[in-house]
Amino acid sequence: MTQPTQPGPDPGPGRPGPQPGAPPARTQATQPEEADKLRELLRSPGYLKTLVFCGLLGIPVSLAAFWFLSGLHALENWVWEDFPHAFGYDTAPWWWPLPMLLVAGVCVGLIVSHFPGAGGHIPAAGLHAGGPGAAALPGVVLAAVFSLPLGAVLGPEAPLIAMGGGLALAFRHLTGSLETPQSAVLLGAAGAAAAVATIFGNPAVAAVLLMEMAGVGGPRLFAVILPALLSSGIGSLVFTGFGRWTGLEVGGLSLKSGPPDGAHVPLDAGDVVWSVVIAVVLALCIHLIQYGGRLAAVRVVRRPVPVTTLCALAAGVCAAVYALTTDRSPADVASSGQATLAQLVADPHAWSVGALLAVLLWKGIGYALCLGSLRGGPIFPALFLGAAAGVLLAPLPGLGVTAGIAAGMAAAVTSAMRLPVSGVVLVILVLGSSAMIPVVILAAVVAFVTTELLPDGPAVPLMETAKPPAVRA
Repeated sequence: MTQPTQPGPDPGPGRPGPQPGAPPARTQATQPEEADKLRELLRSPGYLKTLVFCGLLGIPVSLAAFWFLSGLHALENWVWEDFPHAFGYDTAPWWWPLPMLLVAGVCVGLIVSHFPGAGGHIPAAGLHAGGPGAAALPGVVLAAVFSLPLGAVLGPEAPLIAMGGGLALAFRHLTGSLETPQSAVLLGAAGAAAAVATIFGNPAVAAVLLMEMAGVGGPRLFAVILPALLSSGIGSLVFTGFGRWTGLEVGGLSLKSGPPDGAHVPLDAGDVVWSVVIAVVLALCIHLIQYGGRLAAVRVVRRPVPVTTLCALAAGVCAAVYALTTDRSPADVASSGQATLAQLVADPHAWSVGALLAVLLWKGIGYALCLGSLRGGPIFPALFLGAAAGVLLAPLPGLGVTAGIAAGMAAAVTSAMRLPVSGVVLVILVLGSSAMIPVVILAAVVAFVTTELLPDGPAVPLMETAKPPAVRA
């Protein structure tokens, strides 16, 4: 039996009463309560102790991440430059990826089968914020070492996140506090953010990425942030202008010592229109790539060593065919794309239409194969594929090269991560300019919505992680 509703206080003259559909009065009343809870949390010794510990934790985690990345970079240079020179080649020959990725597939398959933690998360399953635990760290590091320098079409961000979170969980006993699931999530996210900030070179990107990955706010956050992102991007056009419309002047907060930002790259109406088309097309393409990666991952889980070896070797074949047909380096395909992206953006006219089509095709196939088999992250290959697509489509009427690259990278990386805010922040950081912010936001939102409306494909099952051998009495 329902209780009778008690009449509320008279709102008084001039104050309207509750309207139909308005939020309940207790929603407004809870705001001071939430503020009190926050103050109480900040005053608690346990939280302050954890906060200080997380700050100090950034020192060893960042140092470990730095040496990890330095080691990967040195190994990559040795494999693709020094080693070919030792055999008398000026550059890596077309067949070079075949033995390299064959070794990568065999070694990663053995690590997945015999090491605790299975070498880390399968890239096709997406990024994960949680740390794998101290016992899984050797497998994570080894799988990354045998994947990335030898030619995996993946980036280092996922191993960095796993390593940072794992180190944080390994050190959590130093806090002397009770170990709870909440504290594990907090420390894991803090360690992962400290580690991944080294690769992006910006702590803001790492913080935003980890917040979205951890699901802070849940689905309701995306439901709120998408309209906000879209309206802010379109609203910025009113003030920045495009084409011959110069926009409106406002007293913004900015400190500039040089020419107006992006003055050499005027935004046109065609850039805005084509960015929507590019976003939809790239969202569909990245979805197909991830779908293929999930299919490969399902088979890798069943038979890790043989299927991982075949997938890695097939990725090597993609790089070899690309080198044979274009007379370019196979490293354009067999790599994360981080170094090649800088070359592409610096001199996009050095790439012919045939080379762009070839790198999109073969790197896309290799990306799908590596997503389901080897170990690494999905961000950098997606950035490169998006930039290459933007350069390829730049001759479209009204679309410039800069706008094409910006829209392509935003759409591809957002579709790969399914994290729209992180995608926007990351692409703006990579571009180093705010001139294309409206295009980046529009492409990211459209790509995210398109990707979410598509079916996910087969679910990636969890790997049966190996357990440490029992100690005999």
